[in-house]
Amino acid sequence: MDQTGLDRLQHRTIRVLVAAQIFGGGGFFLGFAVSVLLARELTDDDSLIGIPVAIAVAAAALSAGPLGSWMQHSGRRPGLAAGQLCGATGAVCVVLAARADSFPLFCGAMALFGAGNASNLLARYAASDLPTPDRRGRAISTVLLATAGGAILGPNLAEAAGALGDALGVPDEAAPFAFSAVALVISAGIVLVGLRPDPLLAAREAAGPTAGAGTDAGAAEPVWTRLALTGAASMVLANVVMVGIMTMTPIHLDDAGQSLGVVGLVISLHVAGMFLPSPVTGVLVDRVGRLQVIGASGVVLVLAGGLALPSSGHDTGLVIAALVLLGIGWNLGLIGGSTLLTDSIPLAQRARAQGRADLAMGLAGALGSLASGPVMHGGGFGVLALVGGFMGAALVVVALRAASLTPRPAEAG
Repeated sequence: MDQTGLDRLQHRTIRVLVAAQIFGGGGFFLGFAVSVLLARELTDDDSLIGIPVAIAVAAAALSAGPLGSWMQHSGRRPGLAAGQLCGATGAVCVVLAARADSFPLFCGAMALFGAGNASNLLARYAASDLPTPDRRGRAISTVLLATAGGAILGPNLAEAAGALGDALGVPDEAAPFAFSAVALVISAGIVLVGLRPDPLLAAREAAGPTAGAGTDAGAAEPVWTRLALTGAASMVLANVVMVGIMTMTPIHLDDAGQSLGVVGLVISLHVAGMFLPSPVTGVLVDRVGRLQVIGASGVVLVLAGGLALPSSGHDTGLVIAALVLLGIGWNLGLIGGSTLLTDSIPLAQRARAQGRADLAMGLAGALGSLASGPVMHGGGFGVLALVGGFMGAALVVVALRAASLTPRPAEAG
C-alpha cells in the first residue's frame, strides 16, 4: 500500500475509532460514576467501598497485557471488540448482583466490567499505527477526545438512568449499568464491522517483512529503553494519582449531603478535563516535546492536589476545580507517555509493549483505588489529596531526569 492509501486508511481508522469510543467511553464512565455509591449500598463497611473499583481497574490492567499480545499476533480489531463485549457482560452481571443484594457478586461483576476499559484505553494505540512520528501525538489525542463525548455524557445520565431502578428491581445506583451494557455492545459492533483493514497489520505490511518479524508467540519481547520506561512511568504515576482521588470524590460529596446529580456533574467535569484537552495536548506533544508535556503533567497534578487539600464536600466549586485539574494532568501524562513509549519500541514489539505498559498503569490505578478508602477513612480527603500532590512532584522529577540524559532530537524518534 502506498502513502496515499495509508493516509486514506488512517482517516477511515480514526472515524471508526471515534464512533466506537463515544459509545465505549459513555458505557464505562456511566457505570464507573455510580459504582462506589452502589458499593456503599451493598456493604456496611466503608473501608470496603473502594474494593469494587479497585477490582475493575485491576481487571482492566490484567486484561491489557493479554489483549496487547493478542493484537501483536492478530491485529487491533479482535482484541478491542472482545474487551468491549466482556465489559458489557460485566455490566449485566452488576445488575444481577444488585438484584441479589450481593457485594461479593458485585465485585466479581466489576472484574468483567473493567475489561471494557482496557479496550477503551488500548484503542488510542490503534490510532498510532499508521501516522509518522511527527503526527503520532495528535492521532492518539483524537481518539481520546472521542472518548470524551461518551465519557462526559455518561455520568450525566446517572440520575435519569437511576430512575429505572424500581422497574429493574435494583437500587437506583445499579440501573445505569443496564445502559452501560447496551453502549458497550454497540461499541464492539462498530469495531468488528468498521475496523477493516486492520491498522496494525496494514502498518506492518507497508513497513516490509522485517516489521512483522518476531510476531509469533513467545517472540519479539520488547526492549525497554530508558525513554520507553519514562513513557510507561508517566502513565503509571498520572493514573495512580487520578484514580485514587477520583474514586473517593463521590463519597466525599455524598458525605456532605450532595445529590446524585451533583456527583454526576462533578465526575463528568473531571472526565472533561481528562479528555477535552486532548487536541491541544497532541499538538504540544508533537511540536514541543514528549518529555516537556510529561513534566507539565506532574506540575498540574501537584496543583490539583493543592486545591483538593482544603476542600470540603460543601465547596462544590473547589472540588470541581481540583477534579478538572486532576483530569488535565492525567491527559498530559497519558498522551505524552503513550507517544514516547510508542516512539521508543520497534513496530514488531510495539503492541505487546503497549499492553504491558497499560498493565502497569492499570495495576497502579487499582492500588490507588484500593488504598484510597483506608487513607480517606483514616485521614480524610485532604490527606488523600496530599499524597496525590507528592506523586505529581515525583513525575516532574522523572521527566527532568530523562530530559537531562536525552538529547532533544532522540525523543521524537
